[in-house]
Amino acid sequence: QVQLVESGGGLVQSGGSLRLSCAASGFTFSMHDMSWYRQAPGKERELVASITSGGGSPNYADSVKGRFTISTDSAKKTVYLQMNSLKPEDTAVYFCNARHFLVRNLNYWGQGTQVTVSS
Repeated sequence: QVQLVESGGGLVQSGGSLRLSCAASGFTFSMHDMSWYRQAPGKERELVASITSGGGSPNYADSVKGRFTISTDSAKKTVYLQMNSLKPEDTAVYFCNARHFLVRNLNYWGQGTQVTVSS
């Protein structure tokens, strides 16, 4: 059974930091590109950051460049999102996504973790 379990969300003040974790199981972690998405109330889900299956080529949405860092730990089968200098507009449910690096239709989603940034 494929599972992606996010954790690390919470309530922080503007300017604070959080590190989100996504623990993967049930699939070959090393063969999947990993991404973080987020969805705020009334808005569409948007791509925040992604990283290739080999742990390189990180990409970020313009809104988070310089503030967020995506990374992976292959031994722990976990992807992280380090979020610094958080802003109220970062408030959203953050979702972990895994996509096979070749078979792009093979992708999985976690249930999400809430991040709330107060003014």
